[in-house]
Formats: sequence, C-alpha cells, structure tokens
Amino acid sequence: MALGYRVFVVLDRVYGKRLSALSQRGPVWIVDTTLNRAVALQTWAAHPNGSHLNGVTTFKASDDCSPEDALINELSTIDLHHGSDSADPAYTELEVIGTTISNKVKAELSQFGFNDFQATAEGFCAIRRLPSEVMIR
Repeated sequence: MALGYRVFVVLDRVYGKRLSALSQRGPVWIVDTTLNRAVALQTWAAHPNGSHLNGVTTFKASDDCSPEDALINELSTIDLHHGSDSADPAYTELEVIGTTISNKVKAELSQFGFNDFQATAEGFCAIRRLPSEVMIR
C-alpha cells in the first residue's frame, strides 16, 4: 500500500528565504507576495523540472485577507492538485505555517477528511487517512 505525503501551506507574507529549505521537504503552496515570489522564482530556476507534486506553487490572497481565510479559500485547489484525483498516493498531511488551528479551520478541513490536528511552532499540522486505509481497517 502506498503511503501519503505532506503538503506545506505557507501563509506568512514574509517567509522569504526560508522557502528554499522548506521546498526540499515536500510540495509547498505559498502566499504570493513580493518577497515570497522572489524566492519562488529562484527555486523554480534552480529546479526547472519541478511540478505541483514536488515543487513550489504560489497563490494570491488580498492584503486584507486573514491567513485563516486565505487557507480556507485555497483548500479546494490544494485538494484538487494533491488529492486522489491528481496524485497517487494522495496527500495525507497538510502542514500550515502562518496561522493557528481554529474551530472554523477544523470544520473546513474536516470536509476534506482531516480529523487529527496538532499545533506546531509556526502553525499546525492536519492529518487524514487515505481512503484505502479507511476501507482496509
């Protein structure tokens, strides 16, 4: 049975240079700001064969959009690109940097099957089982 993988979502608008190291750990979705985009461009140039399954993807969020709302607004797109319809195996962990886990975020993530939440130093990690794991147990 194939194991799932972790997707990182960065909502920190000044994450910048830390993106290079994070992108070595798995696919990253990062809010598109001048600083974050500059490092994303460097990462894309250094790894021209990267894709959404193993590279960096930027996404827009208005300046007045809270990190929590930016995450919620992007969840469907992230799931479309890393869920079972697009990836084999599908992602099973979502590590979020730049916001904490709230009841509102938990409710939204539960719609995508995430039901285990752990706080981290920079945000939180959400975990779900793959559909095949649920059927086997």
